[in-house]
Amino acid sequence: MSHRILISGASIAGNATASWLGRYGHDVMVVERAPKFRDGGQNIDVRGVGREVLERMGLDRKALDRGTGEEGTAWVNADNSIAARFANKELDGDGPTAELEILRGDLAGLLYEDAKSQVTYRFGTTIKCITGSAHDTDRVDVTFDDGETEAFDLVVVAEGVGSSTRELMFAGENKPRWMNLTIAYFTIPREPGDDRLWRWYNAPGGRSISLRPDNHGTMRANLAIQEVAHGEHEWGREKQKAYMRDRFADAGWQADRILAGMDTIDDFYFDVLRQVRMDRWSSGRVVLTGDAAWCATPLAGIGATLSLTGACVLAGELQRTDDIGTALTAYEAAMRPMVDDGQGVPKFGTRLMHPRSNIGIKLLHGTLNVASKPPLRNLGAKLLSNPPKSPNLSRYPAPTN
Repeated sequence: MSHRILISGASIAGNATASWLGRYGHDVMVVERAPKFRDGGQNIDVRGVGREVLERMGLDRKALDRGTGEEGTAWVNADNSIAARFANKELDGDGPTAELEILRGDLAGLLYEDAKSQVTYRFGTTIKCITGSAHDTDRVDVTFDDGETEAFDLVVVAEGVGSSTRELMFAGENKPRWMNLTIAYFTIPREPGDDRLWRWYNAPGGRSISLRPDNHGTMRANLAIQEVAHGEHEWGREKQKAYMRDRFADAGWQADRILAGMDTIDDFYFDVLRQVRMDRWSSGRVVLTGDAAWCATPLAGIGATLSLTGACVLAGELQRTDDIGTALTAYEAAMRPMVDDGQGVPKFGTRLMHPRSNIGIKLLHGTLNVASKPPLRNLGAKLLSNPPKSPNLSRYPAPTN
């Protein structure tokens, strides 16, 4: 049976869900707050079952062709010499750098291009009110910010960690798990000395700086501080920049270059990492997916994989039964083990990877150096990229279109 379905959010989760539902023949509309498709963003990777989803969509090769070209991961000293390195060509499988490293916007764009011929997009639009979902009805009435109201069989909320639509329907139900890591991402110019490695530098005080190559002739910078959150994510952009400038002024390595670049860019992203913890992902005919449902944070390393898998499972369960309630229950049962596993990353991991003293940094580098040598490097790489449990996708029928 074909359903009329509304999806809120046009990033990876929303576009992937739209593509799958469109392939199954549903009447799909996607609304997105931004005035147009948003590209850009930092490096993400796709591993394991996420690659299987892309293969089922016929998009795996296209995603690889849009990859960043990152060749491995290196922890470096203040003089840029390498303390430990995991090079992809030396590993049997994925290490800290996966085979498929791609920018968030490039993957979302690939999914958008695939979906837009099958579904309707409305940019510059948000949901203001949802009614009917808390009762046993056959429709959901949605009022948009322009005052227009439309009826749908199902509403899929595929927004980010701070989803406002989630709060409309699940007010106060998110029990965030704060990960004690404050981060800033942005793009800076590439310089002649930059190579194709993800270079990670630790500074005392629980700070780290990293630079990653992309396929657009620039570099993706990350600043991170291991600390307890005090609401920094709610500050204005200029205050956040000033905060990072102050905290990293004496960090060393390439901090001066990166901070100078931060002052000239417009793609600055700042956040205090927290997981989304929900006891349920659906209410009547409203369902959550992607970060709005289960944000595991970049520390888990499986955000894109979870989004792709959730899209495939949600659409697949809707295809297996005409009863939406039954499909949503099955979707949650299939995804919970993978999400729980992915969210199990221990908080002490952020402390271990962000030592507070020079001695701690030397111990970290020494441990990583030993782990990166043969015959331990493949075991070490697996420990740094341990895949989570995943649902069996073979239970879902192949789309007919």
